Amino acid sequence: MFDLLIRNGTICDGTGAPAFRGDVGVRGDTIADIGDLTGAEARKTVDASGQIVAPGFIDAHTHSDAFILVEPFSPSKLTQGVTTEVCGMCGGSAAPKLDGALMPSDWEAQTYARSWTTVAEYRKVFEAAHPAVNVLMYAGHNTLRKGVTGNAPRAATAEETAEMCRRLEQALDEGAWGLSTGLIYHPGVHSRPEEVLALARTAAAKGGYYATHMRSEGDRLLEAVDEVLALGRATGIPLQLSHLKTSGKANWCKIDALLEKIESARAEGLAVHADRYPYLAAGTDLDIVLPDWAQAGGRDAILKNLADPARRNRIESELNASDRDWNEVMIGGTWSSVSRPFQGRRIGEVTDNPGALVAAVIEADGTRTGAFFFGMCEENLRRILDCPWVMPGSDASLRSPEGPLAADYPHPRAYGTMPRFYRMLREKHSAETAIARMTGLPAKSLGIPRRGFLQKGLFADIIILSPDRFRDVADYADPRRFSEGVELVCVNGGIVYESGAFVGSGKGRFLTREK
Repeated sequence: MFDLLIRNGTICDGTGAPAFRGDVGVRGDTIADIGDLTGAEARKTVDASGQIVAPGFIDAHTHSDAFILVEPFSPSKLTQGVTTEVCGMCGGSAAPKLDGALMPSDWEAQTYARSWTTVAEYRKVFEAAHPAVNVLMYAGHNTLRKGVTGNAPRAATAEETAEMCRRLEQALDEGAWGLSTGLIYHPGVHSRPEEVLALARTAAAKGGYYATHMRSEGDRLLEAVDEVLALGRATGIPLQLSHLKTSGKANWCKIDALLEKIESARAEGLAVHADRYPYLAAGTDLDIVLPDWAQAGGRDAILKNLADPARRNRIESELNASDRDWNEVMIGGTWSSVSRPFQGRRIGEVTDNPGALVAAVIEADGTRTGAFFFGMCEENLRRILDCPWVMPGSDASLRSPEGPLAADYPHPRAYGTMPRFYRMLREKHSAETAIARMTGLPAKSLGIPRRGFLQKGLFADIIILSPDRFRDVADYADPRRFSEGVELVCVNGGIVYESGAFVGSGKGRFLTREK
């Protein structure tokens, strides 16, 4: 007797091997059998004729650490077939937020049932929320740094670096997957390579992994890649290059050199992978466009600078004098009557004084304004997606069109990364290859045990999708739209999404490297 029996599906098992027609039997949280299960009985049977049965998708780069405590059913992710999210990326994690370290402003603005500081405490809050998807979480360098140096715009001392390493060790012992960095963000932008190297050594010694938003994805892209690869050679730690891209038209020509460096490192034996979202616009906070001196010190310092007439005038003047193409910057999430009229609009199309507009909306929103940056090349995106070591990463928090997260105006990648990634790969590759890149590849490259494949004895993270209907619907004009074509999502043996409805109770788990 199975608890769940999926019959007559086209099984893509996550290995890339040819699909086959068969049945999948689930008992408890485990895949109990696969094959011809004619005659078997089950408490629930689902007919998957004409549909693909696959492992649940693994979103290899997300920022759902805090939002999953607010909206545990992860609607925007379940409707894409995501069963596991990799959180704590780009140097920012929900824990350990020790000694007054603050989370990003959009996380801090939410209300949580309980407070936490350490990874161990976060895990208790996570488990009490009964989330629908699995989560593994990296410890963020910027989060660690804020707890030790605050937002000080300077290099860490040897003593401070040692303290960060001690706190990272604790986080890893309590279940963090590894170390992530966001080296364009404050305060990590001020770190020297030796600080990052010391932390990476600490993570490597504990069997952890390293994911990085590099120091540059544009003008100094190749130098930034060299720094990461050198760190990998020095420590042996597995490397994940976050949202790999060539940003800015002047840097599109660097794609050959970029891929050659990575391929050469892989040929040496370095464990190097990358994630990428299948869109041409990046998404982050609008305040990233401010001059470095105006950002230094974090949210409070930014608002103080904007409140001072002389410094505000300097900020506006420097923004207006910059070579940034403001037609490539779209305002996203807004949080005030001042900024709301500009939501979803490109700055260059609504004003000839971008400096004044940027200053006004950032101040009005308390630095929470989101933005999309259109600076990437379609051909380079396709070349990156074609690399067999690139996996899907939405670079997005989960979202919901209802409830406490509904007010945001997200990048469409929050709702559409998985089907868009799948369909772009299907232009050149088989369904089996596309699904393997979304399941088996991230499971293997990130060392996620017993997930990412449909095999007897593994955890039952399973999706059923209609391949002809599997598509993204969200766009920049209307980003809060669920993807289509996912018929069923099963997480750890429990059905949480079926026929367009969120059902049952959350079965997601906080994953550690040991289980």
